[in-house]
Order: sequence, then C-alpha cells, then structure tokens
Amino acid sequence: MTAFADLHVAGRPLLLPCAWDHASALALAGRGFAAIGTTSLGVAAANGLPDGASATREETLRLARALGSEPFLLSVDAESGFSEDPDEVAEYARRLAAVGAVGINLEDGLGPVGRHAAKIAAVRAAAPGLFVNARTDTYWLGDGTDTERRVDAYQEAGAHGVFVPGLSDAPAITALVRRLDVPLNVLYTPAGPTLPQLAGLGVARVSLGSLLYRRALGAALEAVAEIGSGGTPRGAVPTYDEVRRGGS
Repeated sequence: MTAFADLHVAGRPLLLPCAWDHASALALAGRGFAAIGTTSLGVAAANGLPDGASATREETLRLARALGSEPFLLSVDAESGFSEDPDEVAEYARRLAAVGAVGINLEDGLGPVGRHAAKIAAVRAAAPGLFVNARTDTYWLGDGTDTERRVDAYQEAGAHGVFVPGLSDAPAITALVRRLDVPLNVLYTPAGPTLPQLAGLGVARVSLGSLLYRRALGAALEAVAEIGSGGTPRGAVPTYDEVRRGGS
C-alpha cells in the first residue's frame, strides 16, 4: 500500500484514470499512469448490469483478477462493498488484495454512518495492505450538509483517504482539506475546477470516475455518424496491433 499511499500528496494530486476492462486499463498504463482505478458504472454497463445495485460483485472481482498482476497499481471501485454485512465486505476486500489490488473505494450511498464506518474498520483488519478510500455521497444524494460528520467518522474508523464526489466549491474544498487528517479525493468534472486549481486547493487525489468510459462511447457515436455522412472520423485511433498488445 505504501507506494500507492505515497502518490497522495496535497497540492500535487494523483490523477487517477478509471478503466472498465483489460484493454482500457492497459491503454492507460501505456500512457504512463502508474496507478489506475476501475469505474463501477463502466464495469456494470459493459456487462449489461445496473450500477450501484451490488450486481457486479463477480464481474468486478474478475476484472481485478485480470489487472492485479499488471505492472501498475490498481484501485478497485467496489460500490458499497456488495453487502451490508461488514464481515462480508471485509472478505471481499481480502479477495481483492489477494489478486493484486492495492486500493478499494467504498461508498456510503448515504446509508447509516455507523454501518459504513464498521465496513471500513473490518476491511482495515482483514486486508491491512489495501488503501481504503471512503466515499460519501453527501453532494450527489444530498446538499452536502452532513459531509463533515461522515468524513470525521470514516477517518476515525481507519480510512486512508476520503472521497467526496460532487464537491466542486473552492472554499468548501479548502475547508475540508484543513479539517481532514487524511488525503481528500474529489471527482473531476469538466464544469468544475481544473486539475491545477484543485492542486492549489490542497486536493491529494483527483478521480476521473466514469468520464473516460462515457467519452469513449461518445467518440464511437461521433465516429459512426461522421462515416455515415460521408466524412472521416477525427481523433487518434489505436491500431489493431496496439490494442492487441495492450498499448495505444
């Protein structure tokens, strides 16, 4: 975990791109990213399953097994741990660590604070080598008013970092950075602060979530529309051999 934890530096944030399959992960690694995450939406959509419904337990583990031995640091988006039982979440985390993952992202979905804190503590005990990134959905599913109480509880339970997607207000980010004793992770959004601006606010990790997956789908739709109208698709296109080798 130390190598992954060392990448979380306030003011010099880890930019974490998120893959949805083996090819996308290796293409990103080929561009020099030392650490790569997974996106639960991308994994779910690629398998025809709903996101955030604990439906991709086996698919997520299968992807982690495929990526865990690759020469990059892997952090896995495990939704809420695919269970409400802390012991079951801990066992799942142990299995992720066993196949080579160095990080896990666990979301609270605004469930009970105590239950999510218990999951974090259980994962810390079962898989001490995993970097536990505790996500709270106070800005995605609420108005942000419960953020401080939740992140306080999660870091007290042993989270190595906290993730607050939807948080984009500069003063609020600064206040949270000052409050926390662990790294703050935010989700990049094209409508929010840029990476340099987030660095200036003291953020230690910037995740891309499902953005790359959605952009890839958008690029595919744009390409087929351009071809259909008699044009030529724009943008870089990896060759067949590059994709087969895992590069780009």
